[in-house]
Amino acid sequence: NPRGTSLLKDSISFTEVSASGLFEGHDLLRRGFTSVKSELLPSHPLELTEKNFQLNQDKTNFATLRNIQGIHAPLKLQMEFRAVKQVQRLPFLHSSNMAMDILRGNDESIGFEDILNDPAQSEVMGEPHMMMEHKLGLL
Repeated sequence: NPRGTSLLKDSISFTEVSASGLFEGHDLLRRGFTSVKSELLPSHPLELTEKNFQLNQDKTNFATLRNIQGIHAPLKLQMEFRAVKQVQRLPFLHSSNMAMDILRGNDESIGFEDILNDPAQSEVMGEPHMMMEHKLGLL
């Protein structure tokens, strides 16, 4: 083999055989029912814009800040966002991201997710060891 690649190129990788891999069926308790339609198309035309709302709002705020105060202001704010995103709790613990809310100015407003909770942050407690291994790339 001239390039040193493995002869078992078409073999099954370890990640495919792991906890929810090739030899195990779909786990309904953890993942729910599968739906091909929901994976292919968004259910509503506004769903895509709602998913990207915060990103679009941040881009608009950075552009406005750059026009008003110059290039240093959005760069400083982006560095603060990046620093706040790096500090997280363990993956199996719920994090409120209060520092991110303060940077965005959402700490004084009451929204849908404050009353009825964000559906993306469900209260499902996962297995701590599996979640840490997944975050570290071991699974």
